[in-house]
Amino acid sequence: MLRKLVPHPGLTLLLIVTWLMLVNEFKWGSLVFAAIMGIILPILTAPYWPDRPLIRNWPAAVEYVGIVIWDIIKSNITVAMIVLFRPAAKLNPAWVTVPLDVTSPEAITVLAGTITMTPGTVTADLSADGKALLVHCLDATDPDAVRDDIKTRYESRLKRIFA
Repeated sequence: MLRKLVPHPGLTLLLIVTWLMLVNEFKWGSLVFAAIMGIILPILTAPYWPDRPLIRNWPAAVEYVGIVIWDIIKSNITVAMIVLFRPAAKLNPAWVTVPLDVTSPEAITVLAGTITMTPGTVTADLSADGKALLVHCLDATDPDAVRDDIKTRYESRLKRIFA
């Protein structure tokens, strides 16, 4: 019964918290509205999520989020320094192909999103067979090191989270 009422508990909680943050002021009416939307929206969208991903390793997921946040902060500083102090002629932009070991669409999507959220890199394409990402780097003196960093820092953790 509870599973039918709340088919995606994580999504329900995320919707409630997001709504309360958007309102930016706690009122009971906002909480009730957020709870109603947090229950109704997942029920309406449940048929579109028949094989929803399961996070198998929550500690690894929390660690991953922390690493991504830290990398975003570091990359923001690096990109700001590049933009402010390095002449365009000294940039080394590069296209890097990242072969994928992960196979689940959710893990590939999280990896592509992580790369794009990190300033200085953007995921441009997924190969037709789903086995490689094409990544553009603002400044990559060693494209192989960028590829290896993505695989060891992000993909290896995603394998633990979604495996």
